[in-house]
Amino acid sequence: MTGLQAGRRAVVTGIGVIAPNGVGADDFWKAVREGVSVLAPVSRDGCTQLPLRIAGEVHGFDAEAAVEGRYLVQTDRFTHYAMAAADLAVKDARFRIGEGSPFDVGVVTAAGSGGGEFGQRELQNLWGQGPQYVGPYQSIAWFYAASTGQISIRGGFKGPCAVVASDEAGGLDALAHAARAIRRGTDTVVVGAAEAPLAPYSMVCQLGYRELSLSDDPLRAYQPFGAGACGFVPAEGGAMFVLEDERSARARGARVRAELAGHGATFTGASRWEESRHGLARAIRTALDQARCAPDEVDVVFADALGVPEADHAEALALADVLGEHAGRVPVTAPKAGFGRAYCGAPVLDAAAAVFALEQGVVPPTPNITDLCHGIDLVCDFARSAQLRTALVLSRGLMGSNAAMLLRRPDGLD
Repeated sequence: MTGLQAGRRAVVTGIGVIAPNGVGADDFWKAVREGVSVLAPVSRDGCTQLPLRIAGEVHGFDAEAAVEGRYLVQTDRFTHYAMAAADLAVKDARFRIGEGSPFDVGVVTAAGSGGGEFGQRELQNLWGQGPQYVGPYQSIAWFYAASTGQISIRGGFKGPCAVVASDEAGGLDALAHAARAIRRGTDTVVVGAAEAPLAPYSMVCQLGYRELSLSDDPLRAYQPFGAGACGFVPAEGGAMFVLEDERSARARGARVRAELAGHGATFTGASRWEESRHGLARAIRTALDQARCAPDEVDVVFADALGVPEADHAEALALADVLGEHAGRVPVTAPKAGFGRAYCGAPVLDAAAAVFALEQGVVPPTPNITDLCHGIDLVCDFARSAQLRTALVLSRGLMGSNAAMLLRRPDGLD
């Protein structure tokens, strides 16, 4: 179906998380709510001598237990995370494919780098031993669309599928793409993003980012909006969601957790952080307009929080441009300061945290921040209780994308 259908709204019914601070949504949210920081020295083989010293690594994830062997051998770590998170989301939604047509369920994922670890191994085999030692799955495991394809095949999901190959903001754009599919007639979409950038080749590529933090102190390496901000710390992992048409979800008795009420996206160019102020402001306005949400009705902001002074300043100014005086009052948080920035996985982890915040009326803290800058009400040290009806999630990419998404609590649905 090509046109939007009246009355169809995309709602979250399931969440699955694989993150440095927790495998599973409950462990992730507990760590986020308590402001736990898990940033630590890089420990991956082949990475410990690189200039990048601190990262957010996923621990406690058993790929062999989470993914069947036949899928495991043909996929990269980033797809293992995505498949496992998708399973958790489907289970959380209590969704059963057999209860409807498989053509009513689609899959959308976002990816910024693809399967670098798998690709590096196969290329080393090629140059070290010869082409006969390169496996047949090299042609697909590195590909950006691998997670979408494998989740679809493995789950039997035959509805509209897509991949958003983008920078960090692609995580929010994937959610928006899924929401549009639902408004066009698809009943259910499994959607999200997971990344695995902590392998030698991938990490060497990241060293070209001037925004990358090269600090060797886990407590100071990533301090967005702080006086000591010196860049961002990369991370792996991500989150997957089950999005459904609200009426279909309620008809099957599903728990409706939040509505994806509005989204906006712009592009202002790589590392042009001063210009990102205007692009991010436009994205925020578009998201609020689409959600029919007044600026003073935004109850919490999950910030992009790059940890680069000029980028953090531009984000604060973008909020002021759109929210006016309310920008100085609305609580702002950046939980990723405690577990790192997982590229396309970063904003979907923020979206997951935003849903939990709306459900529990709690704004989680931003870990590791001491001296604040930029004039925003950044929640630090401890979680803050608040009446939350809406949450604004922001994301910007190193290549220049800007995105904003407005989530609304279920009892705000009209």
